[in-house]
Amino acid sequence: MTMNGIRVRFAPSPTGPLHIGGVRTALYNYLFARKHGGTFILRIEDTDQSRYVDGAEDYIIRALEWCRIDVDEGINEGGSFGPYRQSERKHLYRQYADMLVDRGHAYYAFDTPGELERMRIESEKKGETFIYNSAVRDKLVNSISLDPVDWNARLDRGDPFVIRFKMPRDEEIHFDDLIRGHIVVNSDTLDDKVLFKSDGMPTYHLANVVDDYLMKISHVIRGEEWLPSLPLHVMLYRAFGWEAPLFAHLPLLLKPDGRGKLSKRDGDKLGFPVFPLYWPYGETARGYREDGYYPEAFVNMLALLGWNPGTDQEIFSMSELINSFTLERVGKSGMRFDPEKARWFNHVYLQKRSNNQLALEFREFLRARNYHTDIVRLEVLIGLVKERVSFVKDLWDQTDFFFRAPENYDQEAVSKRWTESTPAMLRELIAVLLSTADFSPSGTEASVSSWIKSSGYNTGTVMNAFRLVIVGALRGPRVYDIISWIGREETIKRIEKGISIIGSKKK
Repeated sequence: MTMNGIRVRFAPSPTGPLHIGGVRTALYNYLFARKHGGTFILRIEDTDQSRYVDGAEDYIIRALEWCRIDVDEGINEGGSFGPYRQSERKHLYRQYADMLVDRGHAYYAFDTPGELERMRIESEKKGETFIYNSAVRDKLVNSISLDPVDWNARLDRGDPFVIRFKMPRDEEIHFDDLIRGHIVVNSDTLDDKVLFKSDGMPTYHLANVVDDYLMKISHVIRGEEWLPSLPLHVMLYRAFGWEAPLFAHLPLLLKPDGRGKLSKRDGDKLGFPVFPLYWPYGETARGYREDGYYPEAFVNMLALLGWNPGTDQEIFSMSELINSFTLERVGKSGMRFDPEKARWFNHVYLQKRSNNQLALEFREFLRARNYHTDIVRLEVLIGLVKERVSFVKDLWDQTDFFFRAPENYDQEAVSKRWTESTPAMLRELIAVLLSTADFSPSGTEASVSSWIKSSGYNTGTVMNAFRLVIVGALRGPRVYDIISWIGREETIKRIEKGISIIGSKKK
């Protein structure tokens, strides 16, 4: 198949919040479509109404929007191959199931759930596994074993039935996967899957294949969990006489320790999200957006969880990802998720933002705490601390002392850095600062350094005590930058407050 007419789809089920593994599947489909000038389709697969969750469909749409994964055809965008919600296409599927029955590739099965359960239990007692396949179907209640008059009468009476695919006996099924290469499966290892349920709805297998064909999907790019279904899907295409799309099954996203598939439980236990957005329904779940991640950083991180560009480059814009992405460089093995690496990506993207951008974002955070600061002053502040943080919300932990004087002082620092002579030394420092005309960082540094040198004080002794009364602890950027930002009056007030409170406690 050539790369002309590329059409790919992301087809999630609205059964809960979209896992980041699903977002990665959508991303790879999107990158592939854009790389080859193709079409990216969003199809909602909601045939299993028993598992449908209110809000999940909207969540999927909002998650893709946040990631800047633009949909070309879908339930909101429309298109020539709709409807794009499977529950609105259910009138289509019965005719295709009947077509397979008419051609001898499927059959009606009347076995009740109770009868099938009894057979499973009996097989387990013998140490065997019950499989509804070519070895047993002749002995079960279906249109293969029953007389045509009998099974037609059952249909006429309205007896419950399902339609099962008639998997051939002892046949080598050959097919190819763009990531995993050539695969051979013997049909005797496969069961006769249900294609059409007794409730009048198709199963995933039938609906998926029919929809992909009718929507002219050229490449099916999906998660590894669907690889066991691939032999059946290949056989369905053959039974219909249709050309199958090309398949590519993506590796799993693994827990940080590499032992098993990444789950919400892992995120809850280790303190990171496994969903793109906050999930507000039922058992709520945190999201990358609400945790402060930039969508560009999130997408960049996800892209490299399974795909290798073949170079040392790690930071990619969306356009660079599109230009570089190939299925040939997607690995077969599961990819271990590293939450620290995810934070690193956000750190890099935060550093790339201008001080003005970050100041505007941080200003909203400050306003919620009733601090109102000029944007130009905030830009100066951002420039002092941005390299220390990975998220905008972390700016507060690095700058809280710019906005409020310390109420408490780090006791370990006090015990190590505060002596009987410290108050007198700090009062001299107050006099120096009051007489300093230029209160810029360079101006105060020049004055204080000259005073320290002429008075014979130890620079570390002075500066540690100075920082302690200004900040409350031995942290933060250069003291001269801090006092220049808070101003002379606030600086003097903090020194005097520190002398009063710490001095009284040290007596």
